Amino acid sequence: MAKSKKYQDWLIEKLKDHDEAVAYLNAALEESLKGDEESQHLFLMALRNVAEAQGGLGNLTKKAHVDRESLYKTLSEKGNPKWHTLVSLIISLGLNLRLS
Repeated sequence: MAKSKKYQDWLIEKLKDHDEAVAYLNAALEESLKGDEESQHLFLMALRNVAEAQGGLGNLTKKAHVDRESLYKTLSEKGNPKWHTLVSLIISLGLNLRLS
């Protein structure tokens, strides 16, 4: 019998697909707008997972021109990024942010 993958490994593998990553981030953004403290950090954690899947955080630091320590703080559970940092990360991942 094959060993089962840990959830995080499975998730990172799924998020390598652009469409999966977009759907995942949209769901996280919608959930984060509920307003409670836990859900407010959900989008940042989702963005971190997508960044890991799309080449890793080290690769993202180069693309977004953000230093590694700042990126880890930004995408942490207690992260509180500035708007321009968040936009830079989203663009560097090849994503768009739209409201409808």
